[in-house]
Amino acid sequence: MQGLAKLLVIDDDSNNRRNLSTILEFVGESCEVISSEQANEIDWSHIWAGCIIGSMKDNKFNSLFSEHLIHAHHIPLLIVSKNNHSVDDLPNFVGELELPLNYPQVSDALRHCKDFLGRKGVQVVSSSRKNTLFRSLVGQSLGIQDVRHLIEQVSSTEANVLILGESGTGKEVVARNIHYHSPRRSGPFVPVNCGAIPPDLLESELFGHEKGAFTGAITSRKGRFELADGGTLFLDEIGDMPMAMQVKLLRVLQERSFERVGGNNTIKANVRVIAATHRNLENMIDDESFREDLYYRINVFPIEMPALKDRKEDIPLLLQELMTRMEAEGSLPICFTPRSINSLMEHDWPGNVRELANLVERMVILYPNSLVDVNHLPTKYRYSDIPEFQPEHHAFASEEELEQDALADIFSESFSFDQSDELVDHVNAPQELPPEGVNLKELLADLEINMINQALEAQGGVVARAADMLGMRRTTLVEKMRKYNLQR
Repeated sequence: MQGLAKLLVIDDDSNNRRNLSTILEFVGESCEVISSEQANEIDWSHIWAGCIIGSMKDNKFNSLFSEHLIHAHHIPLLIVSKNNHSVDDLPNFVGELELPLNYPQVSDALRHCKDFLGRKGVQVVSSSRKNTLFRSLVGQSLGIQDVRHLIEQVSSTEANVLILGESGTGKEVVARNIHYHSPRRSGPFVPVNCGAIPPDLLESELFGHEKGAFTGAITSRKGRFELADGGTLFLDEIGDMPMAMQVKLLRVLQERSFERVGGNNTIKANVRVIAATHRNLENMIDDESFREDLYYRINVFPIEMPALKDRKEDIPLLLQELMTRMEAEGSLPICFTPRSINSLMEHDWPGNVRELANLVERMVILYPNSLVDVNHLPTKYRYSDIPEFQPEHHAFASEEELEQDALADIFSESFSFDQSDELVDHVNAPQELPPEGVNLKELLADLEINMINQALEAQGGVVARAADMLGMRRTTLVEKMRKYNLQR
């Protein structure tokens, strides 16, 4: 997991190193395998997914312990059981590995490592002494570092802030951080979605109303400006605010006072206004759908949130943060393999962090207490191909079984009769059985090769997606490709 899911294996036996590396990579774990002599070359401050200590002499282990492991308590430690080294003094020891390794054992060990990392947390380096800042603004990309810096600069002031960015990038998170680190932190934070409230009710929602001001106003009611007194009012999606309301909002921002709907008493507005939008307000000004004077009133201090596709290097940290939050809410833990994270980092994320959070929640529901590999991800998030873990008999299926699979796939319900006719036509198959007969096996093989090649071409050579297109398991498609000597 690029910093959070890469294992460090230390073993002085070259055969053991090779075997451990092969096993771990087979189960989906990226690892760096070294001897104890190479320990000085490792960056021990790096957040490794875990450190596996294999066979080595006592003096080598003691040297490794005194020079490195004693200072690397942030790394969960696993010991291969045939070692007799004492680990009582290691607070980061999380368990032993029995040889020969098996998948359930490795899965449990990785989960223990993940639990340890979750307790330790991920240290997000801040540019100032406010190191309690922005647990929810996770990331080390330049874009998110700039956002954190701007928040620090503006939070202590009373300036109006305009937060720009695509939907799902976390604009409300920025607004809450500005409020939390401002002198108004003890006051309320009141969010209003300007696009979710009907235009004829928005004025009453913002400024309140007096009894009898309109039909249905049976009592007086405070508006959001009054409810936010002494605190911060967050106007989300301000670009969706009707023009009539923009005029009234401008007056409040200028005069710092307002009247309830149907009332005459002037009420002071002791609030800080933070606005946000995913729209391009300058284009809206040109289209005369947003007031230019209001734009300059709210755009005192702009902060632009980067899209997730522009900071993909933050995805591992975001995944860790999202999973930690869900575990805190009672969900069972999961662990993403390095290859699944690499696949997620290939995606463009049109829904940004919100889309990523939804995916994590879905994976927690589907695969609790499990490793999440590429094959577990929804199809649109798969950008690489790896073997699935299957019972042994699947890996060594007979030719007869493969042919049965081929027939079942070809005549499955996933193809309509019209589609089947078209495909048969495509390989020049006879429409009626000729008197001399046909070689059915060759005919079906030609049809199958044609379909597989079309699916692979349509899906850019990604086998997992081609298998979904053909309505078969990925392992079945891989076996067929081997059988026919087909390349991606």
